[in-house]
Amino acid sequence: MANVTKQASTRFSIVRRSKGQSAVEKASYISRSILVSEFDGQTYRPKYHEDLVHSEITLPPNAPKEYADRATLWNAVELSEKGQKLQLARMLKASLPNEWSYELAEEVVRDYVQRNFVDKGMCADWAIHDSENDKGQRNLHIHVLLTMRPLTENGEWGAKTKKVYILDENGERVPLIDKKTGQQKVDKRNRKQWKCQTVESTDWNSRENAKMWRKDLADTINATNEQLGIALHWEHRSFKEQGIDREPTIHIGAVANALECKGIQTERGNINREIIKNNMLLEQAKDMLMLAKQELHSAQYVKIKNTAVSVKNEVMEMIAKVRKRKGRLDLPIVSGKHLRRISDRTALQSANNAEKFITTRKIDSFESLAKFTADREQTKTATELAYAEVISYNKKNLERELQNESRQHNRQQNRTKRREEEI
Repeated sequence: MANVTKQASTRFSIVRRSKGQSAVEKASYISRSILVSEFDGQTYRPKYHEDLVHSEITLPPNAPKEYADRATLWNAVELSEKGQKLQLARMLKASLPNEWSYELAEEVVRDYVQRNFVDKGMCADWAIHDSENDKGQRNLHIHVLLTMRPLTENGEWGAKTKKVYILDENGERVPLIDKKTGQQKVDKRNRKQWKCQTVESTDWNSRENAKMWRKDLADTINATNEQLGIALHWEHRSFKEQGIDREPTIHIGAVANALECKGIQTERGNINREIIKNNMLLEQAKDMLMLAKQELHSAQYVKIKNTAVSVKNEVMEMIAKVRKRKGRLDLPIVSGKHLRRISDRTALQSANNAEKFITTRKIDSFESLAKFTADREQTKTATELAYAEVISYNKKNLERELQNESRQHNRQQNRTKRREEEI
């Protein structure tokens, strides 16, 4: 039984001419080979080649033998698509266990590609890469480039879509009615017209297929790992499907990855760093909420409480004063902006929870609390903003109450003094 879980990294994308993409260019990239496109006349030269482990083309039985040549295959694909907004190919990039040998990876990927894509009629151009980042970490992964137009029995490119008749509940064709006459329409040759719709010739674009392909790859990896005694379970489901409250990182791309490896920050790299930071904040918030729901005398609470006591700062002192005076914090019911988004308002009034918030966020002054709230680069949850809002409100409220008490005390002293003078 695996004792460690790894989130499988699989990404499907579409090569689109409307985005200026080329199937020949993608084939050049994954195979690390120089290819010439007959469609746009460009010569594509890959920038990297030292990470190529293996490349191969796998064809269905009805594919022309000449498609085993990479340039022939993808130029045929490009020339078969006449429009400027058409989809040229489907691409898959997925990680593999770094513990695998290259031979094993080649064997497993070949079987996976055959079962999931080629047996369905697709031509598959696939490659295995083993790249290394600037920290020396390996990344064994695959690229699979797939055709999207089916092949006929004689090896010609077929149609992506087809028209089918719409049938009624009895399985009969539904007549196409002329709104003016109320009669069934006929064509120029007096043939009756029937309702029809355009459907895809294959199910290759189905989202369910994408889920199935992801699952099959994870299952294949897990079965192989089990045979090898590798205690690592690969999970194909997204964080959302697993019920995990965490945001996934985005695909960074080869160009951005190369720049990042050189120490040059990129927009997509910055997005991922922000996502990672947000996920860390989310985990911290979840931990804080869990602690808030535990008994006050639990071991975890005592640990945080001791930390809170040891950190002497003006915010903690204010919370202690309010706790001593009222037993809990006041809520900015009228002026509260973030408070309106919180359903468990009672938790926000807990001085213990406020102390935990201050401690976990390492806030040591009202100035740092204000910076925490105003910092736009630091993503915060609605609960965090609400705690900051409640604490700031109680600071102002306590100052106002102390001022009023001071005035009342001064008035009382003045009255007492006047009475003494009258006497």
